[in-house]
Amino acid sequence: MLQQQFFLFLITLTMSKLLLFDFSAITDWSAWEVENDVVMGGNSSSKLERSDEGNAIFRGSVSLENNGGFASVQYHFPSKNIKGYKKALILLKGDGKSYQFRMKSNLKDRASYIYTFKTTGDWQTVEVPLLKMKPVFRGNKLDLPNFPAETTQEIRFLIGNEKAEDFRLEIDKIELE
Repeated sequence: MLQQQFFLFLITLTMSKLLLFDFSAITDWSAWEVENDVVMGGNSSSKLERSDEGNAIFRGSVSLENNGGFASVQYHFPSKNIKGYKKALILLKGDGKSYQFRMKSNLKDRASYIYTFKTTGDWQTVEVPLLKMKPVFRGNKLDLPNFPAETTQEIRFLIGNEKAEDFRLEIDKIELE
């Protein structure tokens, strides 16, 4: 009986995290796409680059011209069952600005679920409580329940602080716990 309990404990430990993306360990980033406010007529620009250490650097410039105001990078993947996971853990280094981490249960959903975090300028692990992610569509909060945290097909980083600014966000790893 004791051996069986220990075995279940080991299984729980190994299954306690779900890796969504590790930039420094994966060389093919082709599923990551930049999407800026130019889709709505804006002038913001951004790109995703590789650092010398292999991390992603999401950098660019947010412009408010022509009703613009955001830059984002997104990753679409086959649906993942995330039942039982409580938070996202994101290892990153920002520039002191605020960013949004976004998830979608299904690519066909209009709503994205967002969590805003402030970067410190140093390496940090941002903890995103999945059940506290709020639904939005085109910047407007929706009267819907928070993220159900059952499945996911998209993760995204977005900057849109209602001001023109340059930005730089270095990302190492994104996982669920």
